[in-house]
Amino acid sequence: MQDHDSSPLTDYIEYPVEEMRLRSENFYLDIKRRHSIRNFSDRPVPKDIIENCLKAAATAPSGANHQPWHFVAVHSSDIKKKIREQAEFHERGFYEGRAGKEWLGALKALGTDANKPYLENAPWLIAIFSQKKGGISSTEKNTNYYVHESVGIATGFLINALHTSGLVTLTHTPKPMSFLSKVCGRPENDRAYMLLITGYPSEDATVPQHALVKKPLNEIATFL
Repeated sequence: MQDHDSSPLTDYIEYPVEEMRLRSENFYLDIKRRHSIRNFSDRPVPKDIIENCLKAAATAPSGANHQPWHFVAVHSSDIKKKIREQAEFHERGFYEGRAGKEWLGALKALGTDANKPYLENAPWLIAIFSQKKGGISSTEKNTNYYVHESVGIATGFLINALHTSGLVTLTHTPKPMSFLSKVCGRPENDRAYMLLITGYPSEDATVPQHALVKKPLNEIATFL
């Protein structure tokens, strides 16, 4: 490697192999309880819990460590209402034919449609934005690298953090999503990446049977 400023690795913890095995199994058993939920309670979730989850997301690796993301945590009822109105407007066009028969056919098993009441019911919406320009400092305007990959990893961290905290989530990508930039007051440099709904599940929350089908290891992984 080339010469560069660095610090010793001091916070790594090595576990005995048997403990590693147990920890990996326990993590799998816990994360497999994560489900995409569309029935949310309006029970409040303290802001500091969301803040901790966002800080966890911000530890994700990114291209050149530019951290090309911005999270807008929406609690305001007025803003959530605006987001729902805009999302449902665009989703109606999507479900009325813009998506195409194949895409709509793939969604049928999930029971989704243009109605998105959870956008108002859930206590928090987290609008995730990617940034074309930036850098290690918020004042920099350099080119960001591997933006899509970096924001995707950070989003995964965030979903995991919310799940670990005891909340449920739903990833939502209305087509198009450009309205989020205006509603959330983001600059031109920010591009809407995903809308993450989070909170407690309602008492009548369900999980589509289709969503419980996961491919076995031998279909998703190859060991060479």
